[in-house]
Amino acid sequence: MHTAITIDALKVLDAIDRKGSFAGAAGELFRVPSAISYTVQKLEEDLNIAIYDRSGHRATLTPAGRYLLEEGRTLLEAAENLAHTTKQVAQGWETRLRIGFNSLLPAECLFPAIKAFNDLNIPVEVQLVEEVFAGSWDALQSRRIDLIVGADQLSKPAGTFTTKALGKMNFVYAVAPDHPLASAPQPLTEEDIARYPAAVAADTSRSLPPGHAGIFRRQRTITVANIDQKIAVQRAGLGVGWLPESRIRSQLREGQLIAVDVHDVRQPIMLHLARHAEDQGKALMWFWKHLSQSEELSSWLET
Repeated sequence: MHTAITIDALKVLDAIDRKGSFAGAAGELFRVPSAISYTVQKLEEDLNIAIYDRSGHRATLTPAGRYLLEEGRTLLEAAENLAHTTKQVAQGWETRLRIGFNSLLPAECLFPAIKAFNDLNIPVEVQLVEEVFAGSWDALQSRRIDLIVGADQLSKPAGTFTTKALGKMNFVYAVAPDHPLASAPQPLTEEDIARYPAAVAADTSRSLPPGHAGIFRRQRTITVANIDQKIAVQRAGLGVGWLPESRIRSQLREGQLIAVDVHDVRQPIMLHLARHAEDQGKALMWFWKHLSQSEELSSWLET
């Protein structure tokens, strides 16, 4: 579909407005004034509107002309961004990077890396996506995300993935200080625990088999969206269950949660970075290298 509105014509209108005259625009655009006038007149003829009111001593924009200029500047900015991002892609930089993080880890463990990347002033859109259990691998396999931070090996699907170990996540069985299990004889048995609701973070997997941990048969559950909500439910005494030790250190220290011994101990799990082996985008590889060495990330794990 042909349109009379071109990027060049919009640049002319923008220059006239900023410089205050046709002559000023000609000087900025390295053209003769007659060329500027011709561009404006041609645009008026093609659109069949008056862009400038020439009845006074000085030509001024008509309401239609002002609207065209203001909306046109949005197009000019979009065109400039398109040109920049096209060059960016040609140089190997992605326009967007989607980082999935296992809910066992807090989002803030990624903030130092994101700040360091922002300081590079490369216009890559970074999107953080929280996933639970097998949801991390599911999101990577289906390419809803480009990188996993905190992938386990238990729910890893078949495929050509590259992984790098980050460290172990330790777990404690935690209850509120006024919960009946806090004063029950330890180690707690399945019979002891199954009488009370378990707090559960729902697996975000869409196609891989969902995972769960530490739930006994016939035990009631209270299901929430992530580990933060699970911690809150257990602090309120509404549910019990395993929690990442590093996520509740302050609550344990302040007595908001109590760690109890159980008969069947949950073993630590190794968490990894993971990506598709063939993906080599510059932003992806920058975060891969940076997060592999991140002290902030390591502080939440046992290395």
